Amino acid sequence: MNEALKMKLKTLPSAPGVYFHKNEAGEIIYVGKAAVLKNRVRQYFQKSDKDAKTEALVAEIFDTDWIVVDTEMDALFLESEMIKRYMPKWNILLRDDKTVSYVRIDLKSEVPYVTITRNPEGDDATYVGPFYAKNTVATALKILRRIFPYYIKPYDGKRNLDTDLGLTPGIEIGATTPAEYKRSLRRMIRYLNGERKELLVDLEKQMKEAAAENRYEEAAVLRNQLFGLKDLRKKIVFSDKEFMDISNDQALRELQKILNLENPPKRIEGYDISHQSGLDVVASMVVFVNGASDRAEYRKFKLRNQRNDDPANMREVIGRRIKHTEWEYPSLVLLDGGAAQISAVYDMLKPLNIPVVSRNKSGDHTRNSDVNLIIPHENQAGELEFESVEFSNESHVAKLIARIDEESHRFAITYHRLLKRKNMLK
Repeated sequence: MNEALKMKLKTLPSAPGVYFHKNEAGEIIYVGKAAVLKNRVRQYFQKSDKDAKTEALVAEIFDTDWIVVDTEMDALFLESEMIKRYMPKWNILLRDDKTVSYVRIDLKSEVPYVTITRNPEGDDATYVGPFYAKNTVATALKILRRIFPYYIKPYDGKRNLDTDLGLTPGIEIGATTPAEYKRSLRRMIRYLNGERKELLVDLEKQMKEAAAENRYEEAAVLRNQLFGLKDLRKKIVFSDKEFMDISNDQALRELQKILNLENPPKRIEGYDISHQSGLDVVASMVVFVNGASDRAEYRKFKLRNQRNDDPANMREVIGRRIKHTEWEYPSLVLLDGGAAQISAVYDMLKPLNIPVVSRNKSGDHTRNSDVNLIIPHENQAGELEFESVEFSNESHVAKLIARIDEESHRFAITYHRLLKRKNMLK
């Protein structure tokens, strides 16, 4: 361990968070979570019996950074997002792929139930993840079930022990309705997607409104959920043996500088078009808040005009999106494509002061490709000009852009395939 790292480790806080081990070249080689950062990170450098792989990891560590979060559960979700962004080699080498898991909730069914699965089925269910420690996710869900009661198997209408323990919403005894149960599940999904602070504000507002309108039972449920979420910081989700501060995300700070933004882009929306020669044309809108994906905010579009013209398709999608004023407007829009896509939507986004860029990758959606960012500028005559900026695939900006682009592509092509199957069965 070098002297600079020794001094840095002395400043580790006694708080939950996510840490980033880096090699001498500055590459992130491992991402981990901790209930107490000071204890967990220092363990790597203490003399103890370690397996060969862990010893090899420690030998590569030259520097360590970290992000502090409010609760252990926040650390669990942030770790998942950062591993998806950076794909550190030692996270892959030190884990068994079988431990990757998703939380599955099918809100389309009349009475949904919640499960943990290793393989998303490509259906219409909501999947949150992947997470990289199944036991930890199971523990988190058990804690959340006390706050947001849910079923763990298909609903049969029968009362059981979980009903008496308050672990189900109680539809079977008339305690609530399927509609209210789904509203509760959507709140839990928001929490799983990292919307902790926004959810607390909404719950308090809804609770006061229900009380003011004499809906006391509903107000009591909302109060219990509000207090339960506030109390989560006292829960032990994982041991040290086993929505982030925007100022700590280096990729967002670099984007702010590159694009001359007043602040780091808090909400980035990524768009992609998917079709087969102008048939079954769809589009995706994915949302990243403070650098992390917010799946509750994702939207998909079926194009009204089915055509093999991606700039025109992108214009239709952006035009439809900005009419949804109930959705928070983005700090930055990232398009799949090049100058033609930007030109097609620039005049709609400019009056709203929403900057737009695109990633031109010539069909290469792999995370290992370098990132070519197309940035528009207006010349003195008010005409659009385009700057092409290349980023190495190892840079923080490239990792974030590739992550957003990969997610928007995945979401679009999944919807396209679903629509294509449905049309083939007609």
